[in-house]
Amino acid sequence: MLNLWDEELTAEEEEQLLGKLENEIRKRKLEVPAIMFFGMHKSLATIAGNLALASSPFLVPIIGYQNVNDYSRLLSKKDNVEKLIVRLEVKRDSKQDAKEAP
Repeated sequence: MLNLWDEELTAEEEEQLLGKLENEIRKRKLEVPAIMFFGMHKSLATIAGNLALASSPFLVPIIGYQNVNDYSRLLSKKDNVEKLIVRLEVKRDSKQDAKEAP
């Protein structure tokens, strides 16, 4: 039996996972769709975390046990979803400012 969600993530682990997720989103140039998606579904964060647990038998073979465990714990908190949105918006805004500067 999988022991998902046995422990809470530390602040360092949360920052590391948020950084990885942010990098993957930026690598694929999906900042705007990700901001819209997470913004619309922020209030459902707890349900999404539980859904990841319920679908873990299907997700684990694809993305791995540790990733399912870590990201379901990370994205089940509204605060972490908000942090991700802010990180994506802040860097996106700074890039736009750099393009507009002469």
